[in-house]
Parts: sequence; structure tokens; C-alpha cells
Amino acid sequence: MSVPVPPIFRLDCKAQSYDWGKIGSASEVARFASSSPAFTVDNSKPYAELWMGTHPSGPSTVHQSNKSLESVLAAHPKLVTPYFHERLHGHLPFLFKVLSIGKALSIQAHPDKELAQKLFRDHPDIYKDPNHKPEMAIALTEFEALCGFKPLDEIAHALDQWPELWALVGDEEAKAFQEAVQHSKIVEGIKGIKEGRQALRNLFKAVMTSETGKVQTELDRLIHRLESAAASHGPFKAQSQEEVILRIHSQFPGDIGVFCFFFLNYVVLHPGQAIFLAANEPHAYLSGDCVECMAASDNVVRSGLTPKFKDVEVLTQMLTYHTMASADQILTGVLCTPTGHSLMYDPPIEEFSVILTTLGHTNERERLRGADGPSIVIVTNGRGILRSEKHHETDPEVAEVTAETGNVFFVGANTPFSVEATSEEGITIYTAFATKPNKKDHFHH
Repeated sequence: MSVPVPPIFRLDCKAQSYDWGKIGSASEVARFASSSPAFTVDNSKPYAELWMGTHPSGPSTVHQSNKSLESVLAAHPKLVTPYFHERLHGHLPFLFKVLSIGKALSIQAHPDKELAQKLFRDHPDIYKDPNHKPEMAIALTEFEALCGFKPLDEIAHALDQWPELWALVGDEEAKAFQEAVQHSKIVEGIKGIKEGRQALRNLFKAVMTSETGKVQTELDRLIHRLESAAASHGPFKAQSQEEVILRIHSQFPGDIGVFCFFFLNYVVLHPGQAIFLAANEPHAYLSGDCVECMAASDNVVRSGLTPKFKDVEVLTQMLTYHTMASADQILTGVLCTPTGHSLMYDPPIEEFSVILTTLGHTNERERLRGADGPSIVIVTNGRGILRSEKHHETDPEVAEVTAETGNVFFVGANTPFSVEATSEEGITIYTAFATKPNKKDHFHH
């Protein structure tokens, strides 16, 4: 007979060191990872991502043991429910992360399930699994990103405003796009939307497939013009278009991705604000710290701001060319408990949702009903106690664990639990969880 496993137990999680991460203890990833005794911060090293889950590229283990979370879940189906166990055999349907971004990540999109299966079949050396990867980022600190295409009028205006962009695409393409945008407005319904999207596809592809020498010439002109203006009139204001362009170029000199700035929405998230990135939508994270949850995949199609392989052909074909104003890209959580201490971020997919619970001072308490699937909790600030509840004879014994900044816990399916603050600064936790389809309201009271 197997030894009972508590319904809440602590995990040790893998810190990933990528070139774009924040350096040493300036990184939230390093700060959180250092709550595990085995981890020591190297102040010369970038710490980019903390992976919480069962993904084989960075699997979590039970705290201070060599037991993988996957092996524990595979041996104890009740922790994830038979529904998830039969489908995933010990894996979680989501991957939870913390990201600390020192310099821009690549401009990328994640394939939908159908395309992911094809890419994995045709190029398994580049695309590592057959799953889609919708994702959601919730800001821990001020967080800059490019996400989704700007409204067509804004892109048409950018052609007039930035002569280097016009020169890169050429008179014919630039005029054709502006005329198509005007025409799409007078065509009713879906036909007008399709015309606008086709015009955007043509323009974006013209930029992304431009001849390298031409890109370099126009980029040099753009940067020289902006640097001259800064030299004459003083530095550009932080987070202005000009400042962001110069910053991205300084990180990736000569990269075509700089021109994507004219196509994609630039957003600045404040802590607690979020963006959801559906499959086949372009995005790039520029700076800051966030928690991120995604379907359990590592598939990325890149097109710029990267020294890695750029699959421009696949990227320009796969994008939806859906446009949206930058303000509409930003999500906020919805209150989901009677106390008002918890916000639910519930994207339009079945793999995951996230709850942010904030307790402001000692002894403040919140109760979460528990999901009918597995959960992972990370403490991002403060200190407290997590405590499971026992309502029936057959329920596991009550688990009570001390929780401090950086600690990560697994919470079994159907485990109601409370969090209580034990420090003056209170405690903040993020809980990522999965539920069976059509059960997303399970956390609400």
C-alpha cells in the first residue's frame, strides 16, 4: 500500500538562466529560487525564468528530495483526479512560471494545436512538442510588452509618421495598404474585416521579408535620426516611442524586429494587470517581472529580436492579423471571494486560470474552495500559513505548511485551503489551477 501524500506539499523549482534575464539578486526569479536552501545566487549570472510544474525541460521536485512532482502525481491519481490522470499520466495541463526580464525577448507567436502538431511532425529538432501554448502574464512589477497588432488606422498613420518604414516597404506597398484600410471601412461586415486583415498581412510580410541590406540601410537612417534629435534636444522621455525604439535597437542592433514596434501595441502593465496571448498572436516581452501561466508546451515561432532561428515564413502565415487597441489588451482580475482578498484571472481556454490573493497584515485570512483539478501556489511577498481542510472521514489529514516569499506548493485536487498572514507586511500568493472543462466557476462562492 502506498504511503499517503499530504494534500499540500512544498516544491523545489528550476531557475532557468537565459541571456535576457535580470542579473543576480536584481532578478525576482533568483530571489524566489533562493528560498530553497540548495540554491545560491551568482551575481554575475542572468536568472530569467522559474519553472513550476512537470514540463521535462524544467521539472519540479518535492522539497529537499529527488522525487519529481510527475512521479508523485503518477503514483497518486487522486491528487490530480482520474480525469487529468487518464489524459496526462502525472503531468499538469499547465506550466506556471515567474519571468524576470532584463532585455527584450524575441518577437514571437505560439502555434495553435493543429499547427503545433504539423510543426512537431515536420521539424522535431526545432518544435519540441505537439501542443499549443496560449499564455497569460500578470505583472509583479512595472512590465513592458508588445502584444497584438495595432488598429489599422494607427499602422497607416505610422507609415506617414516614420519615413524609414515607408521607404522599407516602398511607395507601392505603402499606398496600397493605406487605400485598402480606407476601403475596408466602407465594406460592411466580415468582408470588410477580411479585407483589412489581408492588407495587414501583405504589409507585415513585406517588412519581415525585406532584403537584409535594405533593412540595415533604413534602420541605420532611423537610429541616426533619433540619436541626432536626442543629441540636439536632450534624451527622449522614458517609454516614449523613440526611447523604446532606441533601447530595443541597443539590445539587438540591426534586427528587423525593431520595425515590428510600428505594428504591435506597446503596453505598460502595473502590478496586478495582465495580458492574455492566444495562439497565433504576435508578442514580445520587453522588461519587468511577471508570473506567467501557459498550456504545457515550449513551442515558439520567432521572427525578430533574437539570435535564434527565425521562422519568418511560418510566422507570417500563422498570424490571425486580428487588430485591437492597446488599452483593450490589458486585463484585470475579477473578485472571486466574499472577503475581496482574491482576484481571478480566467482566460478563454480550458487549461488554466490564476487567482491572486493579497492579505495586507498579520492574522488576515482567506479561504479558497479548491479546484476540482491540481493547483500550484507561489508566495511572491510576505509570510503566512497554508492549511488544508478536512470535512469527511475519507479526506486526507489536515496539512499545515509555513509559507514564505519564494516558496512554491502543490495543492491536490478538491482540497479547500486557507491562507493566513503571519507577518506585518501580510502575504501575497498566486494560485494557478486546472479544472475539468465547464467547471471554471468552481472557485467562486
